[in-house]
Amino acid sequence: MRTTYFKRLRMEINLRRVDLPESVLPEPYEWRAWHPVLIEAHARVKWESFRSEIDAILFPSFVDIAGCRRLMRDISHRRGFLPQSTWLISRAADGFGGPHPVATIQGVNLGWWRGSIQNVGVVPEHRGFGLGRALLLKSLQGFREQRIRKVSLEVTADNLPAVVLYEKLGFRHRRTSYRAVAVPDPVLAAS
Repeated sequence: MRTTYFKRLRMEINLRRVDLPESVLPEPYEWRAWHPVLIEAHARVKWESFRSEIDAILFPSFVDIAGCRRLMRDISHRRGFLPQSTWLISRAADGFGGPHPVATIQGVNLGWWRGSIQNVGVVPEHRGFGLGRALLLKSLQGFREQRIRKVSLEVTADNLPAVVLYEKLGFRHRRTSYRAVAVPDPVLAAS
């Protein structure tokens, strides 16, 4: 085993200093407001979104569906959990079945007019349609409605599409940290 360090960025947005455009979803996607019955749907989207990503190395709860269920239960039972900033996006029902959840975001009120976005996850097959941007705008609007002034999130620096999206919406880099993770040594090729 060897230790690898992953660079993490803490980014923050001041909601009093930015204009937030309306959050619009492309067809055939639809919003699902928070409800406790949706914990399983949020957990499944987290798992599908992160299981093959670098975040699954950093956060073992993303590796399996059981870990994502525990994480979602922990977030939703946390003091300060903010239903107004917690959303699910589903692909609308079609001839092959009912609505299919494809994107998730959760928000927490930290107190002192501060909030935190816990996770932004979009299932790989549904990336590139503006769902991440729509989730962030919808969640930030929920924070604003609750009179939260500053909202932060953390992102792995190597996740450039996410970092660029956050910057375009008005998030600014506030702090850098490094997360140490023990990773298996690469298997040496047999000669």
